[in-house]
Formats: sequence, C-alpha cells, structure tokens
Amino acid sequence: MKAVFIAYDQAHAHKIIDILDRLSLRGFTRWEQTSGRGTTDGEPHYGTHAWPSLASSILTVVPDGMEHPLLERLRALDAESPRLGLRAFVWEVTDAL
Repeated sequence: MKAVFIAYDQAHAHKIIDILDRLSLRGFTRWEQTSGRGTTDGEPHYGTHAWPSLASSILTVVPDGMEHPLLERLRALDAESPRLGLRAFVWEVTDAL
C-alpha cells in the first residue's frame, strides 16, 4: 500500500475528489484549511490579509500501483492551472489497522 499526501489550492477541491472517485479510491482524510507555500514558486497560502488564499490537504492510502494513475491525473490537473498550487507525495505504508 502507498500513502499519497495531496496539498492543493482550495479551488481544486471538487476536482481532487472527482479524481479519487473516478479511480474508485474511496478512503481519505481531508484537512480543509491548511497553509503553506511552494518550494520554488507560486503564491503562499496563509489565509492572511496579504496572502488570503488557503490550501487544503488530503491523505489517502491506495493499493500498490494505484499511486501512478492518481499522480498522472493530479499532474494533468496541475498543468491546467500551475499557479494555483498542487503537490503530491507518496510514502510506503508498512502496516495498517
């Protein structure tokens, strides 16, 4: 199993859920308001007067091999609006309850 952490601009919220649904990836945990900034570019998401936008985050655990189609679709979504911000990271899950 793989854990996929997705951090994204709130404008992507419905599209991210749609991607998970279309891939039949049901389980996830979502944090609707997270803040941060990208590694190299993009505007910060702080929820402040100067930087009012916020991000959201999702953590989903997927079967081995499903991380690839998920990342492909996330990359395509990010390419549509690269300035909004969308990042995804994959970790190995060694045990689960």
